[in-house]
Amino acid sequence: MAPRAISSGIITFGLVSVPVKLFSGTQSKSLHFNMLHAKDNARLKQQLVCTACGEVVERNATSRGYEYAKGQYVVLGTDEIKALESQSDQSIEIEEFVPIASIDPVFFDKAYLLGPDKGGAKPYRLLVDAMREAGMGAVGRFSSRGQQQLVLLREAEGGIMMHSLFYADEVRDFAEIDRGDGVSVKEGEVSLAIQLIEQLASKKFDATKFEDEHRQRALELIEQKVAGKEVVATPSEPPKGQIIDLMEALKASLAAEGTREIGAKPRKPPRKKSGAKSLRKAGSE
Repeated sequence: MAPRAISSGIITFGLVSVPVKLFSGTQSKSLHFNMLHAKDNARLKQQLVCTACGEVVERNATSRGYEYAKGQYVVLGTDEIKALESQSDQSIEIEEFVPIASIDPVFFDKAYLLGPDKGGAKPYRLLVDAMREAGMGAVGRFSSRGQQQLVLLREAEGGIMMHSLFYADEVRDFAEIDRGDGVSVKEGEVSLAIQLIEQLASKKFDATKFEDEHRQRALELIEQKVAGKEVVATPSEPPKGQIIDLMEALKASLAAEGTREIGAKPRKPPRKKSGAKSLRKAGSE
C-alpha cells in the first residue's frame, strides 16, 4: 500500500519554487499497552483534574499558561496565542547550502521524505541532481502549524529527505558533563582498545542486521497468551560484574572476539517460530 502524504509544501531557493508532498520518513514499531481496570479489563480514560480544588475539568473549560516561577503562570488567551504563531504557508525557504558532514548528528530530530507535487517534477529533479553533484545539503526554515522549524534538505536515494533540526540552544554542551578528564589512560590500553574496535568493525552501517529483541519477545509472549498457552518466565541474565582490571578485560574481549568471524554478530540459539510474525503483519495492515 502506497504511503499517504501527511502534508504539502513549496521549497523555495532564489526564484525557483518546487511544489512537494511530505511523507513521514520513519514509522515506530514500539509496542504500546493500554491502561485497563484490573477488575474487569475495561479500558481506562484520562481526566483533567484541577490540582487546587480537585474538580474534573472539561477540555472546553481550560486555558493555557506559561509557568514563569514556581506555581505562578502567565495566562494567554486564544487570540494572543494566534498572534504569536508564524504564518503557516507550508513554505520551506532555503537559506544556505552546507556540506552534510559539517552537521553534527546531535542536531537531527525527525525525518520526512519529500516527493514532487503537481507541476514540480522538473524543479524537484533539478534540486536533487544539483545537491548530489555539489555534495551539499540545504538548511532552511519550514513554516507549518503556526511554528517555524529549522530543517535540512539532502539528496537521498535519488530523492529529497528533510530532517527537522534542533536549534543551537536546544543542544546541551558537553562542558556541563563530567568526561573523566582527570583520569589518565595508558598507551597499551589504547592499543588494545583499538584492536578490539578493529575486530568489531564493519565497512558500513547495515540497519537490517539489528532487530528490536524486546519487541520480538513481547510479541511472542502475547501470541502465547492469545493462544491460551501457559507462559513460563525465562530467568533474567545475571548482572555484569564491575571491571577491576581494564587490561585483563580488554585481553579477554580480544580473545573472545578472535574465536569468531570479524564483524559478525554473536551467534544466538535459533528461536522457535511462533505467531508473532502474523501479529506484526496484522498490526501493519
